[in-house]
Order: sequence, then C-alpha cells, then structure tokens
Amino acid sequence: MTTTGIRTMRAAVLERFGGPEVVGVAERPVPVPGDDELLVRVHASTVSIADHRLRTREVPRGLGLVVGPAIGFRRPKHPVLGMEAAGVVEAVGHRVTRFAPGDEVVVMRGARFGCHAEFVTVPEDGEVARKPTDLSFEEAAAVLFGGHTALRYLDLVDVGPGTEVLVNGASGAVGTAVVQLAARRGARVTAVTSGRNAELVRSLGAAHVIDYTHEDFAAPGGEPRYDVVVECVGNAPFGRVGRLIRPGGALLLVISDLAGMIGAALRPRRRGILVNQAGGPMGAEGMTRLTALAEAGDLRPVIDRTYDLDDIAEAHRYVDTGRKRGSVVVRIA
Repeated sequence: MTTTGIRTMRAAVLERFGGPEVVGVAERPVPVPGDDELLVRVHASTVSIADHRLRTREVPRGLGLVVGPAIGFRRPKHPVLGMEAAGVVEAVGHRVTRFAPGDEVVVMRGARFGCHAEFVTVPEDGEVARKPTDLSFEEAAAVLFGGHTALRYLDLVDVGPGTEVLVNGASGAVGTAVVQLAARRGARVTAVTSGRNAELVRSLGAAHVIDYTHEDFAAPGGEPRYDVVVECVGNAPFGRVGRLIRPGGALLLVISDLAGMIGAALRPRRRGILVNQAGGPMGAEGMTRLTALAEAGDLRPVIDRTYDLDDIAEAHRYVDTGRKRGSVVVRIA
C-alpha cells in the first residue's frame, strides 16, 4: 500500500446532539485503508439535511426509536458527519487496480458518514467514481447528495416525454436534482417551492411553478393530473396527495414519517399507484452514471453558500434555517 506518513487529520466532530455549536474542528487519526480500499484526501463536502438530522436527532414523526441504532440514542454514533466527498486519491490498498494516487474522485459514504474530515476511506468496488473533469471539487460535491438520491428514486419509474412530474420541495439539494433529471428525460415538471425560488427552478427545467406560500398544491378538487409525485419535504403523504396521481402512477417518498414508511412497505401498490420510500440501488455503476450526467451538463450543481471547515458551525446554522437552495458546500482541504 502507498502510504502518506500523515498520522492525524482535522475533522468536524460532534460529541453530543444539539445546535450548530456542538460541532467543532478537532484532530482525529487518519483512517488506514484496507487492501481493497482507497484513502481519499477530501477537498469538499456538503452539509445536508441528513447531517442536520443526525446532529439534532430531529427525525420524521415516529422514527426516533427506529433510527436510534443507526444514529445513536444518547450520543451520536457518527461523531464525524458528511455523507459525500470530492477529493484526490492519497493512497490505495495493494489489491486496488482501478484507481491510483492522484486520481480525482467523488465518494458517497452515505449512512457511514465521515466526509467532514481531511481523509476518508472507500472500497474500490463501493460508491466511488472519477470526478467530472469540468467541475471543481466544490461543484462535484454539490451534485453528489441530491443527484445520488434523485437517481435512486427516478430509476424506479418510467419518466419520459409526456410524463407529468410534480416535485414538492423543488429548490433543495434533492429537489433541484430531480427537476433537472426529470426534465432531461422529457417530463413536464411542476415545481413546488417558494416564490423567491421560482426563477431558479425554471432555469433547471421546471415548466410550471407552484408557490406554496400562496397556493396549496394539494387542495381538494380537480382530477388526477400527475404521473409521478416526488416528495422531498415530508408534508405530502399518500393520504394528502394520492388523489392527484393518475392510475398506474407513483408517489416517491424521499422524506417520510413512520406511518408513510409502513404504508409503503405493507401496501406497495395502492389503487394501482406505486408508493416507495426506500429508493433503488446505486452502487459503483450508479455513481458512474451520475458523474456522466454531470459531465454532460444534464445535472449541474446548485450551490447556495460555501464555507471553510473552520466555519462548519455556521454552515450548520444556515442549513437549520430550512431556506437553503441546492447545496451548502464545505471546503475541507
């Protein structure tokens, strides 16, 4: 294995649940890659809604006990947050053949977290791919979280020319990616967001915008008019929006409470409508497709603000407002 000789690294660490102030920069041991792993020097990551939830332990209704084993009960199970990273391969295990030190890569660690640090490891056959050459590290990090989630859900349904897609929460990291990918597949996208974000989502491909501050997109009345509803907020369960979906359509619950999850698991098809809250698989193949979409310009980064690692608490504070558009990027290197 190629080694760095570096023993410690800087990382954003939290030792307890709480507000943004519980996150601080500290020294941690550099992880040692296994025989089949890469050690990646992280240049950029993002602070996502997942980081917010793990830090605050504020999860959708009914999921406190369910997610406890994954995030911790009294203390955070993952003291270093960050689900995704863009960086450079620093070292490789002796069985690694597809990557070499110096390669620019993007990494999705997902629920293992750990990317708000100067170094992370990832299996060679895990969710890692070469970084799009035309994107900076910050831009590459910005497309990862939302693009990864959007692909996993949109791959479950047939979206093409003539498909009517509604995206609730269209201006967030996931929503902006869903709008772009659905529009690129030929769908007519209706974006639900606040009026201040209307121009943004239209520029990403939305054909119609509903300003939720003035109009309830799920108000009673009217015929089913959408083939796919993508729920990225957590306030549109099947009971509220099911009548808006045409027979044979789908409700994709990117965010759901316990009742929605149980309903999706026990009744995968209700009145001919697919209800899914888990998304599909991604893997290395999905990561390669994701980076190819970004390389081709079919998925472009939407960056709201960028912070340095030393300002990680401020990044969390801004995400806590619930008003971010696209991604909040953290520069690590």
